[in-house]
Parts: sequence; C-alpha cells; structure tokens
Amino acid sequence: MIRDTSNQDAVIAPPKGQANKRRLIIAGGVVALLAVGWYLFHNWRGSDHSVNIARLRIAEVGRGTLIRDAAVNGRIVAAVSPTLYAPSLATVTLQVHAGDTVKKGDVLAVLESPDLSDALKKEQAAYAQIEADVARQRILARKQKLLAQRDADTAEIDRLSAQRTLERYDAVVNDGIIAKIEYQKAKDALNSAAIRAKHAEQASTLESDNVALELESKLKQLEQQRSTLANAQRRVDELTVRAPVDGFIGTLSVTNRSVVPANTPLMTLVDLSRLEVELEVPETYVSDLGIGMNAEINYGTGTTTGKLSALPPEVVKNQVLARVRFNEQPSGLRQNQRITARLLIDEKHDVLMVQRGPFVESEGGRYAYVVRDGLAIRTPIKLGATSVAAVEILGGLKQGDKIVISGTETFENAERVSINQ
Repeated sequence: MIRDTSNQDAVIAPPKGQANKRRLIIAGGVVALLAVGWYLFHNWRGSDHSVNIARLRIAEVGRGTLIRDAAVNGRIVAAVSPTLYAPSLATVTLQVHAGDTVKKGDVLAVLESPDLSDALKKEQAAYAQIEADVARQRILARKQKLLAQRDADTAEIDRLSAQRTLERYDAVVNDGIIAKIEYQKAKDALNSAAIRAKHAEQASTLESDNVALELESKLKQLEQQRSTLANAQRRVDELTVRAPVDGFIGTLSVTNRSVVPANTPLMTLVDLSRLEVELEVPETYVSDLGIGMNAEINYGTGTTTGKLSALPPEVVKNQVLARVRFNEQPSGLRQNQRITARLLIDEKHDVLMVQRGPFVESEGGRYAYVVRDGLAIRTPIKLGATSVAAVEILGGLKQGDKIVISGTETFENAERVSINQ
C-alpha cells in the first residue's frame, strides 16, 4: 500500500491585509464592468440600430486642395482615317488586304469603267480636231492678211502712177501741148486712186483684225476643250485608287472583282501617326467641360496627357463623345484600344473636404453620419464641388469631424446608430 503526501502538506496563513486587498481589486473590477455596461446600455438605448465597425468606412474631414475631375472611359481613334470611294460605276480589282501597311501614293485598287474610258477617247478626238482647226485658222489668217495687203499695195501703186501722170501734165499744161480736159481727167484719176488706196489700207487693217479675232476664238475653243480633256483624264486617273496618307488598311467594304455604283465606299485607311482619344463623357459633366481642358490618359502600359480638342453638341445614350488630342503621342498605340482618362475640370485651394464615398449619392448628398462616442449621428450637410476622390463640404461639418462614407445602406436613415468595435 502506497501512502499519499497528505502528512507532508502544511497550511500557510496569508499575510496580514492580503484578503482586504483582494476584495478591493474584485470590487473595482465589478465597478468598471458595471460602468462599461451602463455606458453601452445607455448608447444602445439612444440608438436605433447597431452596426459592426468592420462593415463601415470612416473618414476625417480636413482642409486641402480639391481637384475637380471626371473619370471616364474611351478608346484610341485615328485623327486621320479617310474613307476611299468609287468615283463612278466600275469593276473593282483590289491590290491590298485588310491590315496591310501602305505608303502614301501606293496603288490600293484599280477600277475599270468603260464609260469613262470612252468619254476620254471622245474628248481626246475632239481636242485633236480643234487643235487642227486652230492650225488651219492660223494659215488662213496669214493668207487673208497677205491678200488684203496685196490689194492695199496695188491701190497705192495706182495712186502713185496717177500722181506721176498729173505731174507730167502740170509741166506742159501751160505750153498748150495737152488739152485742158485731159489735164482734168488726170486730176480726177489721181483723186480716185488716192481714195482707193486709202480704202484698201483700211480694209487691210480690218481684215487683219478679223482674222486675229477668228484665230482667238479658235484658241478659246481649244483651251476649253483642253480643260474638258483634263477633267476626263482626271476621272480616268481616279480609277486608280492610291493611298492619300501613310497607314494601314482598316476595313475593306467591297470584294475583289465586284461591280460597284458611283460613290460606294471601298475601304478605310488608318493613319497611326496621328491618333486621338474618343471619350465617353456622361452628360452630367458636359456643362463643366471646355475646349483646351487638360486630361490624363492611362493606356495600360503608361500614362500621358492631352487637351480636349472637340466637344460635339449632340448627346447619344446620355453620353457625349469628346475628343482629346495628345500633347505627345506615345508609341505602340492601336486603333480602338480601350483607355481610361481623367478630365481635370477645376482646382480649389484650402477647402473643407472629405474622402468621397457612397454617402455622396445617398439621399442626394444632403445627410451624413457623424461618428461621436461610438454613435453615428445623422447630420444635415451641404456639399460643393466633387471629384473622383474627394468632395467639398460647404456646411454641416467642421474640420476634424469623422463621418461614415461607406456602409450606411443598412442604417435605414436612422437618426442614431450604435457602432460596435
């Protein structure tokens, strides 16, 4: 039989006053627990709900610089994206495929139009005919000038002959060698020859003017026909479709060897050297936007800046498609690449502000829950300018206040809500 150790145990008496100290500690703990319980019970009775703090986001009201901005989505688009059209009814022979890279002046398609080809041949024949008429008119003009000058010269010779005859008669008229009647005839002959010579000279001048006018008229016809021929040649040349800029083929709207009517889109050419950003701006921001406004663009692998360059007046599906031009275009961008952007609307210094949260949209931003002594108290507020990250406080709050910015959807608009740790 094994003995226990009870005979070895001894009772040690506690030091004097230790029991009283223990009782005081226990009593103090009880009092503290009662105080905490009373405080919690008092808060619980003064609140309508109780919410765990882990479900809430709380932010402190402070002062700082508020940058009004708008976060929007968009895509990369080509600033220059010409669409090429068929100039007339023709058969299309494509020389490129979608996605091909081309240089300015490269042949993209060849169109066959018998009507335009025949029209060009007719204009060429008409031009050759008028050109021959002009050459013939030049010869005729010289010939008519020569004939007119010959008549004028003949009349002048007759006048000189009549004048010499009269001079001979003048030398012997006083001698009675010739009769006076012959003398008078000689004078009349001289006057008649002078008149014919004068008229012949004027007729020669008029004939020269006439042939010059007829030649000028033919030259005008030739010039007009040259313009018509150039227009016909231009239309035929347009049947060879060339790239107006460097880029790549975006889309092909027709198939090879198809017959298309006039003004049919053939293809779209995209110039990647000049890109812009097309932003989908909600119409609520439109009144705050202006041409030249700065923008920050995030295209996935980096961030760049730009300026608002176009703001159309129409609203489509509650959005406005604004255009932003890069300050310096990054490399490696692609057509229709999705991006995010931030439009910098305004900048306010030293304003009372708080971090933005769902409370801004709740009840129109007219109330906020201020956290005091474990309670969230519903307080009327007045908001000012808003941005993506912060909102301006115009009234109802002061610097240092803490408010619930997220998680108030379970408060059910209660006046006071208890917040549990």
